[in-house]
Amino acid sequence: MNLAMILAQEAEKENPLIPPWPEVVIGLIAFVIVFGFLAKMLLPNINKVLEERREAIEGGIEKADAAQAEAQSVLEQYRAQLTEARHEAARLRQEATEQGTAIIQEMRAEGQRQRDEIIAAGHAQLAADRKAAATSLRQDVGKLATDLAGKLVGESLEDVARQSRAIDRFLDELEEKAEAGR
Repeated sequence: MNLAMILAQEAEKENPLIPPWPEVVIGLIAFVIVFGFLAKMLLPNINKVLEERREAIEGGIEKADAAQAEAQSVLEQYRAQLTEARHEAARLRQEATEQGTAIIQEMRAEGQRQRDEIIAAGHAQLAADRKAAATSLRQDVGKLATDLAGKLVGESLEDVARQSRAIDRFLDELEEKAEAGR
């Protein structure tokens, strides 16, 4: 029991939470060696990777800003072109309307001219037909008048000169009566 008591007393002397001094010293030396090794070997690599990452992120942001500025510039160019195209379309519509109006006016003038020509030709044809009808009628009326006059008088009026004078006198009298009646 002695041994157990000695151990118990020694155990009471030593605090289990406080390590022995030689272990603390060895632990500190090992920590300094490991920390020095990490600081010498790994820390520069870690810093290098972090710096590369930071540069990549900053470069990405700069590229994104440049792309956004370029996209904005392209958008402004597109809007300017769209506005210009709209103005050009409006101008072309206006020109087409003006040309259409001019063509319609030209067609109306041409139609009017053709109508006038047709009317003039119709009047000329009517005058020619009237003259031909009058000549034909004069001959027919003259023949009928001489035949009738010959039957009334009882003698033949076959002399052409006499017949022509009688017909002309008769028709002239008819024309004078017709003009007087107007």
